[in-house]
Amino acid sequence: MRTTSTSIGLTALRIVLGVVFIAHGAQKFAQGIGSVTEGFSGMGVPLAGVAAPLVAGLELVGGVFLVLGVATRVVGVLLAVDMVVAGVLAHASSGFYSQDGGFEYVLVLAVASLAVALTGPGRFSLDAVFLLASRRRRGVQEPLPA
Repeated sequence: MRTTSTSIGLTALRIVLGVVFIAHGAQKFAQGIGSVTEGFSGMGVPLAGVAAPLVAGLELVGGVFLVLGVATRVVGVLLAVDMVVAGVLAHASSGFYSQDGGFEYVLVLAVASLAVALTGPGRFSLDAVFLLASRRRRGVQEPLPA
């Protein structure tokens, strides 16, 4: 069984990661999806016209979901895939360090997103609230995971 400190740690990770993705998604919308599409095309992203709004929406809405702890495992996987694709298509050719345009930062975001997907949101999340309510309706007394 996980401890309260584990749930606090997962909550901190989830919220900070969510805020970062919210900022990046909002930035894409502020730049304009047309500009993002052009940028994606220049980086060789396939179907850039489809990818740009999907990525912007995923990062913005997915970030909000992470902060709230909603659909956390699914959102974590989707954001991890987003960052792996960004790393491969846009950053790998520039080496490791993010100051040079490398994949360092997207690697951290991908692994953090994967960690949230694998561990779950923690007790301090809407996912946990929904799970607890569902268990109570069914009469299940087992403890909630962290």
